[in-house]
Amino acid sequence: MNAPVSPADTLRAALAGLLDGLPPRQAAQAVDRLIANYRGRTPTHAPVLRDRSDVVAYAAYRMPATFEAVRAALEAFADAVPEWAPASHVDVGGGTGAATWAVSATWGGQRPVTVLDWAEPALALGREIAAANPALEAVEWHRSRIGAALSIESTDLVTVSYVLGELTEADRASVVDAAAAAAQAVVIVEPGTPDGYARVIEARDRLIRAGFHVAAPCPHSAACPIVPGEDWCHFSARVSRSSLHRQVKGGSLAYEDEKFSYVAAARFPVTPAASRVVRKPQIRKGQVLLDLCGPDESLHRETVTKRHGPLYRAARDTDWGDAWPPPHTDE
Repeated sequence: MNAPVSPADTLRAALAGLLDGLPPRQAAQAVDRLIANYRGRTPTHAPVLRDRSDVVAYAAYRMPATFEAVRAALEAFADAVPEWAPASHVDVGGGTGAATWAVSATWGGQRPVTVLDWAEPALALGREIAAANPALEAVEWHRSRIGAALSIESTDLVTVSYVLGELTEADRASVVDAAAAAAQAVVIVEPGTPDGYARVIEARDRLIRAGFHVAAPCPHSAACPIVPGEDWCHFSARVSRSSLHRQVKGGSLAYEDEKFSYVAAARFPVTPAASRVVRKPQIRKGQVLLDLCGPDESLHRETVTKRHGPLYRAARDTDWGDAWPPPHTDE
C-alpha cells in the first residue's frame, strides 16, 4: 500500500513541472533579481513579479520556503486553539498561494478561500499550481491593490505572509487594520530578520489594540520582552532544496533552513504555550539548556537534567520554536 503524498511533496512536484522548458540560466537570473527585491528595505509601488518567467522562477525558488514557514506558524496557532478550524480564509498578498497550501495542510477539507494580490501573473500561476491539490479547486483568485484601499470581506482567517516588507509604513498599518476588522483570526509571517521582526511586532501591537489575543508564538499578549535593537524573535523551518535552489545558492545540501518571524492572534479565547523555546536548544552531557520566553513577560534559560526524568527526555526532543513544557509530561 502506497503512503499518502504530503501537501509539501505535491507542491514540490507541481513546481518542478513548471520549470520544464524554462532555461536554467534565465530562471537563476530572475531569482537573483527578485531576491534583491525580497531582501530590500525600499517599499515597491509596483508588483515585484512582472511576468510569467519571473513568477515561475520565483515560485519554484520561494514557494516551498514560504509554505513551510507559514505552516509552522499555523501549527503553533492550531495548538493554541485546538477546538477551532477556519471555515473560510482570505490570503492577503498571497501571490501564487503558498499560504493557502499551508492552511490546507494544517486543517483538512475544503473551505471558501480568496487570494488577493496585485500581480496578475502570480495569481494566474497560483491558480495553475492549485490544480494539483483537490482541496484548493474552489479557491478564488482576485487582483487587488494591497494597501490603504484594501477591502476584505468578513472571514474566519486572514493570512498575510511575506507582504508587509513590500509596503510603506502607512500601507502596512492599513493592511493589518483591514485584516483585524474582517477576521476572527489573523496570522502574519515575515522574514526572520531584524526588520521582519520589527514589522511583526508593529502588526502584533495593532492586533492587540484591536482586541485580539496573541496565540503564538508569545505566551502572553503583553509587551515583547526583547529590547529593540539588541535581539529579535525568529524561528526556523526546514525546507527541501530543489535543483534551482542549489543552482542559485551553490552547495550540495539537500535542505536549507528558512528563518521567519510571525504572530498569530484571535478575537476569541486562546490557550498559548506556557513558554516558547526561542533559540536552538543546547544539548550537553546530561543536560539540555532551553532559552524560553515565559508568561511573565521574561526571557530566561532553563536547565533540564537527567534527574528530571521524562522531562529531560522531552527536552532532548524539543526544537527551536516548540512550546515548553510539552503536554502530558510529568517531572
